[in-house]
Formats: sequence, C-alpha cells, structure tokens
Amino acid sequence: MAKGSEFGAFMEKFILQPNSSSQQLPLSGLTFAVKEIFDVDGYVTGFGNPDWKRTHSAAISTAPAVIDLLKGGATCVGRTVMDEMAYSINGENIHYGTPRNPYAPDRVPGGSSSGSAVAVGARLVDFSLGTDTGGSVRVPASYCGILGFRPSHDAVSTSGVIPMSQSFDTVGWFARDPVVLNQVGRVLLHLPNVDPVRPSQVIIPDDCFSLSSIPSDRTTQVLIKSVKKLFGGQILKHVILGDYVKEKVPSLQHFMSEDHAYNIPSLAALSSAMRLLQRYEFKNNHAEWVTTVNPNLGPGLHERIWDAVRTTDENIDVCHSMRTELRAALTSLLEDQGILALPTVPGDPPKLQTDPATLEMFRARAFSLLSIAGVSGFCQVSIPLGMHNNLPVSISLLAKHGSDAFLLNLVETLYDTLKEEAGIAETTSN
Repeated sequence: MAKGSEFGAFMEKFILQPNSSSQQLPLSGLTFAVKEIFDVDGYVTGFGNPDWKRTHSAAISTAPAVIDLLKGGATCVGRTVMDEMAYSINGENIHYGTPRNPYAPDRVPGGSSSGSAVAVGARLVDFSLGTDTGGSVRVPASYCGILGFRPSHDAVSTSGVIPMSQSFDTVGWFARDPVVLNQVGRVLLHLPNVDPVRPSQVIIPDDCFSLSSIPSDRTTQVLIKSVKKLFGGQILKHVILGDYVKEKVPSLQHFMSEDHAYNIPSLAALSSAMRLLQRYEFKNNHAEWVTTVNPNLGPGLHERIWDAVRTTDENIDVCHSMRTELRAALTSLLEDQGILALPTVPGDPPKLQTDPATLEMFRARAFSLLSIAGVSGFCQVSIPLGMHNNLPVSISLLAKHGSDAFLLNLVETLYDTLKEEAGIAETTSN
C-alpha cells in the first residue's frame, strides 16, 4: 500500500495516461486521483472495505467520468482511501488507515471521499474525483481547506460507480484552484465555455448560519463584503430558510419532531426524510451482500449499515413527494441566477477518534445543512475561507438544478476577493 509521505491518501498508485498527446486539451498536464468507488478496468473496486474487495472481481471497464477526464488530457495517478461503503462523513477507516488532514493533522479529514480530498489538499494531485450522496465531497473539502463541487443531481454519469443511494448520488470533484475546478467541471458536464453571468441575488439564511459555531465575521461577513465589492449590496437578501421550507414543503410534516432544541425543525425533518430514503435505497442496493458476507465494519459504520439493512418502506412515497416540493420551492426562491449561501458544516472538523455519540448533535446539524442540496438536487460548492483558530473555515454557495456552469464561473469570479477578505478577517480576529 502506498502510504508514508503521501498522507495515507492512496489505496493504490498507477498511471492512466490521456488517450491523446494533444497539448490543446483542456486538462493537459494536470494529474488526478479517484475514489475507490469508481471502476477502473483491471482493478477490483474495493468500496473502502477488505471484505467487499475479497468478494468482488476486477472491473472490466472504466467509469465514464474517469474516461472523460483522460480524454480531456489529464493523467490519473491512482485510487484513494474512502470510508467503508461510503456511509460516513468523518473520513476514518479502521482497515486502511485514516488519510491525514494536511491542514489539521489531529482532526478528521472528512468523508467519505477522504483520500481524494487529502490528495488535493496535500498537493499530491491537481484535482480528484469523489462522490457526494449525503455530503461526501462538500464535508472533506471544508475540513481540508480546498474547493469541493457537488453537481446537480444526474448531471454527471454515475455509471461504473458503486451506488449508495441513487436519489442522491452524484460524482463530485476537488481542486485547490477555481480555474481548475471550472475546467474539470466543463469536461465532466460536457459544457462549452460560457461567459460569467452576474448573480441576480445572493440569499443569506440567517437561521442556517446561526447553527454554525464559527463567528460570522469569518463567514457571512467575508461573503457580504466580497459581494458588495464585486456586484453591489443591492443583490444581498436575508431570509429565515427554515420558515420558508416549512411553509412550502407540506410533506415535511410527516417527519417533524419536537426534539430539535439545537436545530431548525423543518431542516431537521428534511434531513430525517433524506436519511430514511438513503437507508432504504442502500438496503435495496447492498442488503443481500451485507447479510450474506457479514463484513467486518468499523465502529459507527457497523450500526449505521445494519440499521439500513433493516429499513422498511414506510413513508418512502412521502420522501419522493418532498423532493419534488423542495426543488420547486427553492427554484422559486432563487429564480434565475440566484445564489443561496450556507455554512458547509456547522463548525470545526472533529478531533480524530471522537466517540460517535458525542458527535451526534454536530452530525444532526451538519445533515440539516447538507440535505438542502441533497434533497433538491441543486449544485453546491464549498469554498475555503482561510483558517480560524488554526482550523480550516469554509462557506457554501448553492444554485438551482442545471446551473452548474453559472456556479463554477461565479466561484472563479469571487474567489480572489473572498480570499482577500478572508485574509483581512483572519488578521483582525488574531
């Protein structure tokens, strides 16, 4: 296993060269790594678990997303460590070791695309491929201080990728440079280069930012100052997203609970519904294998995976209605070229080997935020905003389904100004 100086990011190293030597290709000269959930011809796709690897044979073709990147001129240098069966946002793997967070070695790297995020954060590759079902690109991007893009649902082919939950599965990517993030997006989304479009509004949901333990002068204020500088303050708008979602998504009443003192009730309900449908689809995909093989699974993962295997189909129809209602509600809120800002995660990356029980409140808040793009199928990008107390800070921007090119361009436009404002805020707070 290739570990050592490589931050424990890689499962295996190999070289897949571009199919053509043309210098005119958009990704020419760039290197990338892929999560061990993508098929690569001739290799067993291990899905983060040795028992899975042992009971499956080598892939006979390569996932189309990987082929697209090779055709785009990039060179693949290997496959990266992931959380078992993609069922965690922590990034810890008891079998293969936990990839080391390059910005915070005593903290988790985030998962389940942990190795892919670490490989980019540690400058081992220019970009990498991950998958994002419940947050598996956005969370590690935030924890590792890099850019992470979750595209609109169904915008990038998930063929040749082991499914987790098809209603939410997406192929996402990481980069350090917004230009590279955009170029990779063009190739994966099969999009032409288009000129940047000015956002019509940037919506700040004050209730969502109140869930975060990071001070607002390091997150929302950085965004507000940057938007004012580039586009003018008139496009900024503040909302209480929880109230809006509660009113516009009636199916959520089936999942509402009184037990949300530390959360936003409607978004907690959204997260509950998403996780129910995710468990149900995971069961349909993998219960037969789990019950037959009874794999050795790490702490937290074992309980979660067996819970999924025992899921019933109660309320599943309501989950599908809720997806339709939320997409319509948020499309109406954002209109054309609108942006919704969110905390990517509710606070600092947790310390390594934290007891899962003590993380429960953090996880609940995280999934309330992550489920907004997850359930609506909207595209979301996590953008680093420097460091706070020596730990990476980020903010997320969402755009409506199908607005991926618009969002990628906007990141490129905003990035330098955000970085500058974040630097000023960092200096001031220190």
